[in-house]
Amino acid sequence: MAGRKQEEIGSLKVGRFIILDNQACRISDMQKSAPGKHGHAKYRVSAIDLITGQKKVIVITGHAKVDVPIIDKKPAQVLSVSGSNAQIMDLETYETFDAEIDDEVKGKVIENAEVTYWDILGRKIIKQVKG
Repeated sequence: MAGRKQEEIGSLKVGRFIILDNQACRISDMQKSAPGKHGHAKYRVSAIDLITGQKKVIVITGHAKVDVPIIDKKPAQVLSVSGSNAQIMDLETYETFDAEIDDEVKGKVIENAEVTYWDILGRKIIKQVKG
């Protein structure tokens, strides 16, 4: 059920997720500026892209709505590894598909290992190796 929903920027906190430039990002810093005489409060949001690791920064008014990704985290078993991709089987639906391997777990993903993959805006990425 990965997708997106809208939330007001003021309700988000550091550590939550946000969509910037059509990429899912984790908020690393939020600063709120006080409203001026005729203006609105503004938020300066710094976020790290979940896939590429790039830092992104936006400034947005406090009452604006932003897109927030719905991220599914599911267990799977690795069937085979080929470079930076792995063929995995979802342990709930028994569906088989290819997934990218996150740089942090690249050396740990081996055949028959149990992993947790994230479905982020339609991209499947292995983020954790169990045991």
